Amino acid sequence: MYRTHNNGELRIKDVDLQVKLCGWVQRSRDLGGMTFIDLRDRFGITQLTFNETVNSTLCQDARLINREWVIEIDGVVKERSSKNLKMQTGEIEIEVGSLKVLNKSKTPPFTIEDETDGGEELRMKYRFLDLRRKPLQKNMILRSKMGMEVRNFFQEHNFLEIETPYLIKSTPEGARDFIVPSRMNKQQFYALPQSPQTFKQLLMVSGYDRYFQIVKCFRDEDLRSDRQPEFTQIDCEMAFVDQQQVIDTFEGLVKHLFKNLLQIDFKMPFPVITYDNAIEKYGSDKPDLRFDMKLNYLDLLAKGSGFKVFDEAEAVVGINVPNCADYSRKKIDELTSWVKRPQIGAKGLAYVKYNTDGSFKSSIDKFYNTETLKKWASKCNSNPGDLILILSGDKLKVQKQMNELRLLMGERLGLRNPNDFKPVWVIDFPLLEKDEQTNEYHAMHHPFTSPKDEDQNLLTSNPSKVRANAYDLAINGVEVGGGSIRIHDRQIQEKMFQILGFTKDEAELQFGFLMKAFEYGAPPHGGIAFGFDRLCTLFGGKENIREFIAFPKNNQGKDVMIDAPSKIDLSQLNELGINLPKIED
Repeated sequence: MYRTHNNGELRIKDVDLQVKLCGWVQRSRDLGGMTFIDLRDRFGITQLTFNETVNSTLCQDARLINREWVIEIDGVVKERSSKNLKMQTGEIEIEVGSLKVLNKSKTPPFTIEDETDGGEELRMKYRFLDLRRKPLQKNMILRSKMGMEVRNFFQEHNFLEIETPYLIKSTPEGARDFIVPSRMNKQQFYALPQSPQTFKQLLMVSGYDRYFQIVKCFRDEDLRSDRQPEFTQIDCEMAFVDQQQVIDTFEGLVKHLFKNLLQIDFKMPFPVITYDNAIEKYGSDKPDLRFDMKLNYLDLLAKGSGFKVFDEAEAVVGINVPNCADYSRKKIDELTSWVKRPQIGAKGLAYVKYNTDGSFKSSIDKFYNTETLKKWASKCNSNPGDLILILSGDKLKVQKQMNELRLLMGERLGLRNPNDFKPVWVIDFPLLEKDEQTNEYHAMHHPFTSPKDEDQNLLTSNPSKVRANAYDLAINGVEVGGGSIRIHDRQIQEKMFQILGFTKDEAELQFGFLMKAFEYGAPPHGGIAFGFDRLCTLFGGKENIREFIAFPKNNQGKDVMIDAPSKIDLSQLNELGINLPKIED
């Protein structure tokens, strides 16, 4: 037996108990007559003591041990004279009687501490060391508990966990597929699934009624903090349900997770907002409701005064920033530069300071008098001491720009507390998006989303006006889940493919298997998929999903620890029937 207890287990009640412990050396302290070692495993840290007067040889052996060595000790639990109540085991220590080195360690390239001196790229290269750090272990434990609670909920609600294949047919679903060559079928390829969408619909046709899966999905797209080329989602589907039943069921799942993981009990239903209202009020279809700063439209009050920038704009939009009338010119200039960055794309920024004495100071005083600015303040629900920030231009662009500015100001004012959770359902999305350059339609969610029953007649006459029977759940400005009622009628599905520009042959080639299934008694059905990595990140109070994935990729899609992707042997390519062209250095 290597150990009788783990390093987070022993307490004052265990004094005088003979124990064996194993773990990694967190740190050691040589105080002359005494040597102390902090021994770590994933459960915690226990202090070991070596006394020169009790066992000189053992104490000298302990002085030779360095950080991250793996050791085994035998000893007796003693009460610490100098207690550390910040540690779970801080009231006791182990008086060591025997010591065995199980494995030595090189000096790590960064310190294995809560606050490390290693940069992200270095830590990803040595991810097996980074995962020893308590913050990462805490993240992995949260992820594990979340997976268990998801399964607990679904088991209680009669869902079946069913696996779907990873080697599938390449189909257009928005992002690029990762493709896998087939050795047995030369010049043919599988694709890795962007989601199990068609399979879960087929399971409903097969009569399984309630399905879920915590499943890996793959998308070849540009990466950022909340994206990975391989990610995990909670994939779910239900038969014989309408939109409200789906929302009620999976709101129940999210409430279950909050209650059991964070001890937060949501008593009231989550608020619901339409897509149009979300864009109009917040400039985003995943609004952050932790703070106000709604968008206010100043067009009628701002146009016609000779200020060309506003007169020629489709929309003039302002937000009220509370208690910021004292913002300096330097800070406002910095904000102006920020909104003019290519990522935001605004042409400029106007402001109105509603001073505490009731007066107004504006960057456009030349064109607007105090009475007009007072009307703007009333429209924006401003009070003395507040600051109004204004953008103008094409309405859709300005709404998106103002959303980014709103989030920035919320962050700067400390209004985006990661421990404050504000969920909201967004419904009534447009079914289709139109590319103004190509004049082609694209599915807002995916091609299998059902239109609202009352809008089906518009599919032929005015597709842009058709609303989707779809719903997203956003929490704190993050889309954590999205789904829809699906099309289950072949004729409507064919019509949808036609609007999206598929020829009849193309639709049959890509999705003939699904439409064939619809001819054999497909029930009405709908579902949702939650971003499992995003939920973990949200619950953990972080922003980067890489912190909650054991072995993530970097922003270039590379695993720098194992050096993947990498070139493969020519014999493997020949076996697959693949001949790669030479690429010039």
